[in-house]
Amino acid sequence: MKYLVRDKIFAIGDDYWIEDEQGRQAFLVDGKALRLRDTLELKDPQGRVLVTLRQKLLSLRDTMTLERDGEPLATIVKKKLSLLRNHYRVRLADGTELDVSGRILDREFAIEYDGELLAHVSRQWFRMRETYAVNVIRDDADPSLLISVAVCVIRMAEKEREGD
Repeated sequence: MKYLVRDKIFAIGDDYWIEDEQGRQAFLVDGKALRLRDTLELKDPQGRVLVTLRQKLLSLRDTMTLERDGEPLATIVKKKLSLLRNHYRVRLADGTELDVSGRILDREFAIEYDGELLAHVSRQWFRMRETYAVNVIRDDADPSLLISVAVCVIRMAEKEREGD
């Protein structure tokens, strides 16, 4: 299943619908204004919060955390010693690790578990420059988690680029 995401909409205080490939509203991204740290909520169409995305303050490296129902879901960090510049590790609360690598700023990257592709993020399916898709490959994968991971690593890569 592919999910359509428009890029420049993820400013704090902005809300945006992510659509499925049939054009139905699948997730609402709610940018929380007036917060001390960068916070977004991914909600279902009924308004229930599925995942909260937060920039972690006071960490040595840029880190984002994901929470579900107020409990830690995952921590995302840039991999230190990687030959690939855009390589991130996602450590889930249960100890599972996902690997994110590719051209993050170009919106061409993969999210994998133990070498198996879970989702592919790409602009190739769209003509609009500010649009990309998160193509969830496995039927048993959690689309809200994978979309949240994609949004986080893109934010982290953009912040790193701004710092260069």
